[in-house]
Amino acid sequence: MKYSLASAAYLLSLAECLSLPPLIPTIPGITEPLTTNAPPLPILQIPTPPLESPPFTPSNIKPKKIGYFWTGSGDKFHKDFLATYSLDDDTFGTLLWVTDVPSSGNDPHHLGPSLDGKTLFGGGLLSLLKTQDTAFYFDTSNPYRPTFKKSNRALLSSIADEVRAKPDGGFFITYMGSALGTTPGRLIETDENFDIIHEWPEDVEGTLNILGEQFSPHGLSIDWKNKLILTSDFVEPISILKPTTGVRRANTLRLWDLDSRKILSTLTIPDGGGIQDVKFIPGHPEAAALATAVHLGQVWVIYPLRKDSNGNQGVIEELYDLGPKARDTVAIYTDISQDGRFYYLTLTTANHIAALDISDLSNVKRLDDPDEDQPTVGPHYVKVTPDQKHLVVTDYFVQTGEIGIINTPADFKALYIDINDDGSLSFNRTIDFSKEFSDRGGAKPHSSVIFDLSDPENPLYY
Repeated sequence: MKYSLASAAYLLSLAECLSLPPLIPTIPGITEPLTTNAPPLPILQIPTPPLESPPFTPSNIKPKKIGYFWTGSGDKFHKDFLATYSLDDDTFGTLLWVTDVPSSGNDPHHLGPSLDGKTLFGGGLLSLLKTQDTAFYFDTSNPYRPTFKKSNRALLSSIADEVRAKPDGGFFITYMGSALGTTPGRLIETDENFDIIHEWPEDVEGTLNILGEQFSPHGLSIDWKNKLILTSDFVEPISILKPTTGVRRANTLRLWDLDSRKILSTLTIPDGGGIQDVKFIPGHPEAAALATAVHLGQVWVIYPLRKDSNGNQGVIEELYDLGPKARDTVAIYTDISQDGRFYYLTLTTANHIAALDISDLSNVKRLDDPDEDQPTVGPHYVKVTPDQKHLVVTDYFVQTGEIGIINTPADFKALYIDINDDGSLSFNRTIDFSKEFSDRGGAKPHSSVIFDLSDPENPLYY
C-alpha cells in the first residue's frame, strides 16, 4: 500500500497528539487492592488505575489573588490533582477547589498558564513509568472552579519540564528525555488546541547536534522581541533511576532561532554539572540571560547577540558564585522580577533561598545571608507574584522512592514570602499540604501559577 505525503503528515500529526487510556481500566472493588498492593518494578511501574480522591470541602469565596498548585498525592495511589487556593490577605490558605487528573504517580512537575489565562499546562515528570500521558491541561475559564480538559503525550520524547505560552495560543515545553527517558529530549510545540504539532529540532543539522552531545532540556526562556529561545540541559532522566552508574549531568545550553526553530549554537559551562534553569532578564538592552550551574553553585550570564572569537553566536561568562553552601545542591531554580532588578534562586538541599540585586551585572549584590537558617526544607519551584510583592516557593523537588537515587528532603509546604523594597525577603505565611491532604498520604506540591484579578480589566496570569 502506498501513502501520499499528505497521508504521511496526517499520520504523524496523529502520533504526535497521542493520548492513550490507562492499560488497566478501573474496575470498582477489583482494581483498588491491585493498586495498593502492586510491588515496585525496576524503572517501569505496573500501570494500575488511580484510587478515587477523598471528598473535600470547597469554598465559595472569590478572592482577587489565586494560587494554583500542581500536586502529587503523597501515597502515589490516589489521583494527582490541581489545588486552588486563595492568596488574599484576609482569606489566605482557604482551599477553593481540587481538580483531579485521571491518573496517579505522575510526580506533577512544572505548571504554566496560557496568555489568556483560560488554560493551564501541567507536566508529569514520572508519567512515563506507568505508560501514562505526560501533559495535562486544565480549563480555568472559571478561575475558581478549574476543570480537567485533556492530556496527551509525545511520540519521540517524555519527561515534561518547563513551559512557555505562545502569543498565538498553545505552548512551548521542554521534554527532558526521549520516549524511553534517555537522551536526547526535545523542545515540544503545541497548537492553540494544545495538540502536539512539533518535536524540535526537526532539521538534519539540529538532530546531529542533539545526538552529538547530551540534550536534556529543562530550562526554557524565550525572547519574543529578538526572536531567540534558550534551553538549558540538566540531567539524563533515566540515569536517576535504578539500576544506574550515577546521574549523568549536562554542561550545555542551546541557543535557538525562534522563527526557524533551529539551533544556532551550543554554549558550554565547563564542569557545570547540570544547567537546570535559564531565564532572559526582562528589559535588558543586550537581551542577556542568566543560567544556573548546579554542581558549581554558580550563576552564568549569556549574551546571545554577541559573537565569540570563532564567530559563533552567543557568549557565556561566569557572573556570580553563590558560595560553598550552593555546591551540588541537586537543584537551583530561579525567577526574576519584571523590572529585571532582583533574581531569586532556590538551593534545594541547602534549604535556602538566595536573593541577588542584578540591576548592574558588573556589580551583583547579594541580598540574603547565606548562613541564615531559613524556615524552608527542600525549596524548589519559585515565582514572583504578578504584583511583584511576594515570592511563592514550593518545598518539594523529586522523590523517586525505591526505584531511584534522587530523594530530596521536603516539608511539602507552599511558602508565601514578602519581598521588601530592597528586594530582600521576609518569610511570612505557608500552606501545609501534608496536613491539608492527610487523607491521601499527604500531598507533594511541585509548582504554582498565580492569577491576580485585582483589576478585572487587566487580569494578570503568571
